[in-house]
Parts: sequence; structure tokens; C-alpha cells
Amino acid sequence: MNIMKYILDLGPAVMLPIVIFILAICLKEKPGKALRSGIMIGIGFIGIGLVVGLMLDNLGPAAKAMAERFGVHLSAVDVGWPGSSPMAWASQIGGVAIPIAIGVNILMLVLGLTRVVNVDIWNIWHMAFTGAMVQLATGSFVWGMIGVAVHAAFIYKLGDWLAPITKKYFELDGIAVPHGTAAYLAPFAIPFEWLFNSIPGVRKINLSAEKIESRLGVIGEPMIIGAILGMAIGFLAGYDAKVALQLGMKMAAVMVLMPKMVKCIMEGLLPVAGAARKLLEKKFKGREFLIGLDPALLLGDSQVVSASLIFVPYTIVLSMIVPGNQVLPFGDLATIGFFVAMATGIHGGNLFRTIISGSFIMGITLWISTQMIGLHTQLAAQANALPKGVTEVASLDQGGSPITYMLAQLFTGKLGTGLLVVGGLYIVCIICTFIYYKQQMKSNLKPVDNNQQVM
Repeated sequence: MNIMKYILDLGPAVMLPIVIFILAICLKEKPGKALRSGIMIGIGFIGIGLVVGLMLDNLGPAAKAMAERFGVHLSAVDVGWPGSSPMAWASQIGGVAIPIAIGVNILMLVLGLTRVVNVDIWNIWHMAFTGAMVQLATGSFVWGMIGVAVHAAFIYKLGDWLAPITKKYFELDGIAVPHGTAAYLAPFAIPFEWLFNSIPGVRKINLSAEKIESRLGVIGEPMIIGAILGMAIGFLAGYDAKVALQLGMKMAAVMVLMPKMVKCIMEGLLPVAGAARKLLEKKFKGREFLIGLDPALLLGDSQVVSASLIFVPYTIVLSMIVPGNQVLPFGDLATIGFFVAMATGIHGGNLFRTIISGSFIMGITLWISTQMIGLHTQLAAQANALPKGVTEVASLDQGGSPITYMLAQLFTGKLGTGLLVVGGLYIVCIICTFIYYKQQMKSNLKPVDNNQQVM
């Protein structure tokens, strides 16, 4: 247990390079090449951490000031994934989550139930969080372990089903993203994509950073858009011109630096991923495998970063109008791009569609996280992680997960209206996701239609 905690405390920027180095050696890569791959991936994650920190340190206070300025008074503070992940690892379930998740992955690979070979050990915290919440809800350690296993099995299948998007739109061949908000919220976007494609006129509307840049020239470049959105958030927060301009420049830097950091990860990852696929496909002839990695890879896309900046103030607005919401968005605002990243890919980078489906995604996330406030606060108290002066906590990432909510309700037998509505809706979206996956595979991943009218 102490060894596992020590390894986890290293953080993903150290732990993942170690995993990649060991994996590369097992794949018969030369030690020097394996070491280079691992360190390059670590550099990329440190870079992403710095960029996300830049967003969190600047957008967080701006969002809070904006909420106060517009009179948003909500009882539970969103501690975000930086607050929730330590709670998950500190729980009783946290100590067994990694072997359970790895065991489920191996079993599914052997039985041919998934193509995903998950090497992103750190993000197993999502599964640990689900297990911890189920244990709190049921009072049973066994049910908590089952919660981890069910979450793991489901998310690996989502990695399979979303792989066509990862390959076609994000150009990450041989990569799956079986983790976090990017994966489990993606199914909500697919019915919207079908709806958009069925409405005359609407199906031709296409708004993207590239389209804006082609029409507006330099003003439409991602860094300029980032500067404009950053300044707008600053002014909405009530900042004076000096501070608003500074915020604008920092958000412009985010738009430029984030894709560069993702490139570092890919530079280190691709040789190892390629070697892993070749070896596995040689051992298991006729089977294709996918390397499961962190959704941070998706933040290298300019459309995702643009959507992220749009949804920072917009999510605060949604928190004021979602019926019954009690969660004040804060800790997860800086990484809001994870919530709509896969939706952006499903919509082919069309920001018009992403904003509409993203509104539903963020709305239902806020509602679910409100329902989970009680259990989340218990988990925080158990881990001695309640912030000073705060009586209730929540999180959008994982606290607002339909998987966690459904399992916690089902295992306690609470078959209320909320579960029936959210569960029924999510099951329909999962069925749509499976159908969508089959359609994408059948069409051999044809390119996205570019004959769309610019909005």
C-alpha cells in the first residue's frame, strides 16, 4: 500500500514516463530510445501542467469574480479534478483500484472484448472515485470494488467506440482515450450530431477557428481569439483595463503553448505506441490494438481550446439557470476543454454544434454533480480534504459523471425519477454511440464533409 501511494504521489509527469520506459524495454526498444520517449512524455505533461496552471491561476479568480459580480450564490464549491483525485486515492477503494482496473483490462483483452491497452495508470483515479462513492452510498467495500470494475470495463469499451473520432479528427492513429470526462460525456453529443445533419439549413452551418481565420485573416488566428476571449472574461469579471489585457495575453499564450506541449507527448509516445501495436498484432494475428492515454492529448486541437475558453464564462451562466443546481463552477473551469473535447471531434471541429451540444453536456453535468454533493462532501471529510470554511464540496469532473451517479443509485436501490431520466437518456446515447461506431467503421472513416456553409 505504501509503495503504491509513493508511486501515485510521483504524479503523472513522473509515473507515466516510468511506465512508458518499462513498456518500451519490454517491447525490445533500445534503452536510450526508451529513455528518450519516457522523458519527452514527462516534459509534455509538465508543460501541459504549467499551461493548465496558467489557466487555473488566472481564469479561476476571474470566474469567481464574475460569479460574485452577477450575484451567483451557490452552496457547494467545485473543487475540480485537482481536489477530487487525491480524495479518490486516499479512500479505502483507492488502494485496490489500480490492480482491479488492470485486471479488468487484461481479462477484456484476452477475451477479445476490447482493443484498448491502457497505460495511463494515473487516470484510474476516475474509477477509484466511482468505487469510493459507491462504497459510501452502500456501506459495502465489495460493492465499491464492483463499481471500479464496472466503470473500468465500460470506459475501455468507450475507448474502442470513440477510436474513429480519435483517429479521424484528432489524427491520433492507434490511440484511444478511455478516460475521464472526454470519454464518458461524448455519447451525449452523438444524437445532437444526427439531429444537426437532419435539419435543412442548420446542417450547412459551420463555425470553426480555421473558417474564422480564413474570413478575418490575422484577427481570426487562435492566439488572437484567445486574447479577445480572455479580455472579455476579464471585463465580465469587473477587472480594469490593465488586468483584463493581461488576462487576454495569458489566454493567447495558452492557445499557442497547449498544442506545442501535446506535440512533445506525441513525439515521445508514437515510437512506443507503434512498437506496442506491432508486437501485439504479431502475437495476436488479425487483431488491432489501441494504446489508452490521457485526454490531455485532445487539448492540442485549436477548436477544443477555443471551445474551452468560450465555456468558461458560459458554464457560470448555465449554473445560474440549470434547475436545482447548487454547484459553483470553479476548480474544473480551467480544464473545461476536457468536457467538450470529444464532442468537438464528433462535430468535426464545428464550434456552432459544439456550443449547442456542449450546453446540454455542461447542464447535465451540473445537475448530476448537485445530486452527488452529499456523498462528495463525505468523501472529502473522510480524506481530511474539506477546504477551510467550506461545508459542502462538489466537482464537475467525475462528481458530475453519469457513470458514478447511476452506479451509486443502482447499488443502493434508489430508483427515483432522476435515475430513470438520466439513466434512460444515457443508455439511449450509448446505443447511439455503438451505432455511430459501426457506421464509422463501415464507411472506412471517410473524411468530414467540407462542403458546409460558413456561419
